[in-house]
Amino acid sequence: MTDFAERVEQVSISGIREVFEAASEDAINLGIGQPDFPTPEHARRGAIEAIENGHTDAYTSNKGTRSLREAIAAAYDREYDLEIDPENAIATSGGSEALHLVLEAHVDPGQEVIFPDPGFVSYDALTRIAGGTPKPVSLREDLTLDPATVEEAITDETAVFVVNSPANPTGAVQSEDDMREFARIADEHGVLCLSDEVYEHIVFDGVHRSPLEFAETDNVVVVSACSKTYSMTGWRLGWVVGPNRRIERMLRVHQYAQACASAPAQFAAEAALTGPQEPVAEMVEAFERRRDVVLDGLEDAGLEVPTPQGAFYVMPKVPDGWCDEVLDRDVIVVPGGAFGANGEGYARLSYATGTEELKDALEIIDEATAAVR
Repeated sequence: MTDFAERVEQVSISGIREVFEAASEDAINLGIGQPDFPTPEHARRGAIEAIENGHTDAYTSNKGTRSLREAIAAAYDREYDLEIDPENAIATSGGSEALHLVLEAHVDPGQEVIFPDPGFVSYDALTRIAGGTPKPVSLREDLTLDPATVEEAITDETAVFVVNSPANPTGAVQSEDDMREFARIADEHGVLCLSDEVYEHIVFDGVHRSPLEFAETDNVVVVSACSKTYSMTGWRLGWVVGPNRRIERMLRVHQYAQACASAPAQFAAEAALTGPQEPVAEMVEAFERRRDVVLDGLEDAGLEVPTPQGAFYVMPKVPDGWCDEVLDRDVIVVPGGAFGANGEGYARLSYATGTEELKDALEIIDEATAAVR
């Protein structure tokens, strides 16, 4: 009898999904990592025009259309002063597929992948699916990842370490000094640094920097996407950029697993990247205002809350029973344990929802907090 692959048996349904399924239809959703803004008009128009002109009926190049990859390369030149050859980019089905490609192409069975804990749920699962060994590491008090902690965790079996800034679930933003250190670690130890930069443009305090800016070897690859920056989660369009020899190995996985990213989504992404960027600035300003509302509300409830500098999440420390009490009152939050063992005692709240709903949720949270103290 055919049984199931052990690497898949090690992976369970996301704890985030379990929370959603347990909630009522009328619940206020502070659990979802999805902007509540529409996709910018010029991005939608890019897809519509491509469809109407018959440009989306066939496969594109495995790597994606040349014009999209040129737009991605131009964005890195404009924003980070990095010269990226369009041949060194692959358009993927969202940032999720890009993460999968990196790990499948670089991790042999039993090799270690170091990642932050608490951290994005996919890092552990995709490591296991690749046959690797997850190696979560703890964060600083401000919920940033300490390069020294990463370096201490590296062994002869380490294949990859993951950096995520701005971070999901914490909203933390790594400093330039940290990013320089991550690049140095990748260079000196010959270990791949996977920099997950899906939230790169949603920064309130400080400036986003990438280890790719500082690397002296080809040991850094970057994953990003249109999903959060342009409110295009449903379009499923991301990318990975890196040195050619690494891109070519990832392409071997991508061409068989996916063939190419959705053609309409590629044209939408090209329009998003090359068109007006004002909608991005407007969204970021709105997220910052919402962040401040949420911080004030949680602090008024008596919770300790590290101030998030980016993304659209906040991760307060919460007392025992808090998450259940809040969920019972029809406000969806995600228990911190869904993001790793070190997330226990925290909860993740997303403020990618309207201000009035946030205020209603905060009133309920205040009542729930009082009930469990």
